[in-house]
Amino acid sequence: MATIPRWDLTPIYPALSSEQFKADLKEVVLLANGLEKDLGSPSCNIEEAVYAYERILDYLENLSAYSSCLLSTETGNPDFLKAVNQVEQEALVVQRLEVSFLNFLKRHEQEVHQLAGEGEPLCAYRYVLSELLEEQEHLMEPALENLASDLARSGTDAFSRLQEAISSSATSEDGSGSKTVVQLRNEAFHPDRDVRKEAFEKELSVWKTHEVAFAASLNGIKGTTLTLDKERGYASPLDRALKQSRIGPEVLTALITTLEKNLPMFRGYLKAKAKALALESCAFYDLFAPVGTGGKTYTFSEARSFIIDQFSLFSEDMGLFAKKAFSNNWIDAEPRKGKVGGAYDTSFPLARQSRILSNFDGSFNALSTLAHELGHAYHDSVVLSQSNLLRSYPMTLAETASIFSEYVVFQGAISACSADERLTLIEHFLQDTTQVCVDILSRFYFESSVFEKRAEGALVAEELSALMVEAQKRSYGDALSVYHPYMWAVKGHYYSSDLSYYNYPYAFGQLFALGLYAQKEKDGSIFATKYRSLLEKTGSTSAQKVALILDCDITSEKFWQEGMDIIASYAQEFAHASDH
Repeated sequence: MATIPRWDLTPIYPALSSEQFKADLKEVVLLANGLEKDLGSPSCNIEEAVYAYERILDYLENLSAYSSCLLSTETGNPDFLKAVNQVEQEALVVQRLEVSFLNFLKRHEQEVHQLAGEGEPLCAYRYVLSELLEEQEHLMEPALENLASDLARSGTDAFSRLQEAISSSATSEDGSGSKTVVQLRNEAFHPDRDVRKEAFEKELSVWKTHEVAFAASLNGIKGTTLTLDKERGYASPLDRALKQSRIGPEVLTALITTLEKNLPMFRGYLKAKAKALALESCAFYDLFAPVGTGGKTYTFSEARSFIIDQFSLFSEDMGLFAKKAFSNNWIDAEPRKGKVGGAYDTSFPLARQSRILSNFDGSFNALSTLAHELGHAYHDSVVLSQSNLLRSYPMTLAETASIFSEYVVFQGAISACSADERLTLIEHFLQDTTQVCVDILSRFYFESSVFEKRAEGALVAEELSALMVEAQKRSYGDALSVYHPYMWAVKGHYYSSDLSYYNYPYAFGQLFALGLYAQKEKDGSIFATKYRSLLEKTGSTSAQKVALILDCDITSEKFWQEGMDIIASYAQEFAHASDH
């Protein structure tokens, strides 16, 4: 396989020890302290205060993304951990400023609404300013908010880092050698069931070894979330999550109901997969097992060319962006010890660039993951020209561009392949959609039950594992014979006090993206321009209004079912092929 790249962070900062990094750390504190002082003055100009606040957020996001990128590729590096802690320390000043800024807006609420009126200087900010004013109503007293921010560093944030550090470095040791849990999880794609099963059992053993630490972390984070959300006047963590997602409960109800109604279709696919694999039923370690002999492997260079080509066929703009990301070394795709598993995209507002982390292994799944993260990065590139408050899109819409990009690549692959390759690609698509719909639903069920139980007291690891299996049985039903009791330890999304329920946005993104792709087929060549316009608006209004740009009603089960129907057509084709 050709050389797999590591990213180049020097255009962001020459080095962690550079004067530029140190200067920006000082600058963000100076600017924040200066603005906080100004906000207390009766003569403080609202418009100027908004712009100054955004500039401070840009500095902080730049510093935070940089230090996090360093640590995520070397989780054991003490200098990188120190840098993350240092940025978090300075972030406390900005978090205190946020409270002051929201209270400032509230004190001048009438004038804020006037400035955000039609034709006024802050007209473009109308939605986000109203959102900030609503958020202010959920603030505790300033002293309590400041204390909560300070305590998070040695509480919820530390618990989150502990989960990340253990899950990226924990190993299984036996006579055959040492493997990280990331390497063991990658064996889930191995064609030999014995290899998959052995890796699965070793993985479970690793999680069990560290289950006390994971359980303590999850209890600490979920307990803190319950306490703070209650003190801030939210009905529940889900209530806050919906506001962060910029959707109403009616949207979530329509989405979850559609997912549940289509569970029989997904279970039918898994039973057809078991048949194709000559099994009585699938186990959890069979979910990613390859089907057919058409599975192609890619060098990184081949994956790069394919993604650029497919993006370019959809949109010249998107293709040029992907080429720039590859050419400028924005991607760290080499798997290695100490590097976190999975994949993510992060942006640097001061540099107007993004960076992508992945763990490339040559599979189509790895190629698809690259396309997914490049979709995120493209979305960032579209909104980075806008000011901070107007480009901060919600979780729901964050997954739309990424999953849309995945589907663009999938369509490119399936349109030029042999019959056997087609079966393999369809099965890969169904693997992914099963994860994003069925497994995500199990995670939604699990998180709901954890919050319910955690309100009554702390949960030991065995209880968390039991809740996890119960949630998986509820989603997968009889389509699986063996479940994964430690998925609560695997998924870092559970370990955040600021973002609860980071699960349903993936299902939202999957079905919304498929609905958009169906619209593309109707609109033809003009769709790419409309799609970019939609992405441009994702940070400045509600998800429902963004969807209406392309006449999509996300409060309707009918809309979500249109996306499901695309999945069902492939599930039907796969079932037919497995019968023959």
